[in-house]
Amino acid sequence: MAAAGLSDPVTDLVTSEEYGRLWTVMAAAAEDEFFGLAARPMRPGSFTLMCHAVLHAPNLERALRRALRFLNVMLEDPRAELRVESGEAQIILNDAGQPRVAFAYRTYWLILMGLACWLIGRQIPLRQVDIACPAPENRVDYRQFFGAPVRFDARVHRLTFDVNFLALPVNRSEQALKVFLRGAPANILVRYRHDVGLAATVRDWLRGCPPPLWPSFDALAKTLELSPATLRRRLRREGQSFAAIKDELRCQRAQELLAGDLSVADIAGELGYSEPSAFHRAFLKWTDRQPGAFRLALRAGWEGLV
Repeated sequence: MAAAGLSDPVTDLVTSEEYGRLWTVMAAAAEDEFFGLAARPMRPGSFTLMCHAVLHAPNLERALRRALRFLNVMLEDPRAELRVESGEAQIILNDAGQPRVAFAYRTYWLILMGLACWLIGRQIPLRQVDIACPAPENRVDYRQFFGAPVRFDARVHRLTFDVNFLALPVNRSEQALKVFLRGAPANILVRYRHDVGLAATVRDWLRGCPPPLWPSFDALAKTLELSPATLRRRLRREGQSFAAIKDELRCQRAQELLAGDLSVADIAGELGYSEPSAFHRAFLKWTDRQPGAFRLALRAGWEGLV
């Protein structure tokens, strides 16, 4: 803790830079960049080698497949594979032994997806994160971090995003990699975190008012002192869109309200839908469940859903 410049104990949230320093110190002390959470240690320098191995891949799919092969050899267990199904890219983690703590899988996806986001120069919004182990005490932080629904006690460890990202070109040079590695691992966290950047600013602004009062895209751009074209371009660079952010926030709020006693029709109104049928269609698209079925699952005590 002292070597990382942190107090002992830590009583406040740490910055990405402080977390990066702690990661570096721990990796050097344990000779393991993966915190001793895999079957074999990820020796210092492994992440740098992985970056060089994927740098000249033509697109994200090839880069991810190379990175997964590298990590499978390096860590041995958990082992990962990339699957493409029904318009989704799925990264599946398989464990030969007992499930590890949730932080192990979070760290794996942070390393992999932090690099992936840097390679294509934009954030990759996730659709779903499944973790096949019990939820940690700070389970809410996982949703904030990933920016997507997170299910614990799932049948499989799986991270899901839109398949179209796989075709995006890798557009980084050797010189850019040198700069990237000088800031690692702190900048991996910054690249991957869902709760930083302009998209996070838009989310915070929208959370501050009820959905029926949300502004139009042009009005929000004016509030943020940006042109609509600039706001759209910067959101796209982060892998986001105004419509997707609104859907995400409505989905979160809907799940919170369904845990209470409001009728589905009233919840639809709270979320800014003029007709309950429109809310039903939207919720089915977000979760693959009808609102009523979701409510029944909550009342039955399905703790794996967050």
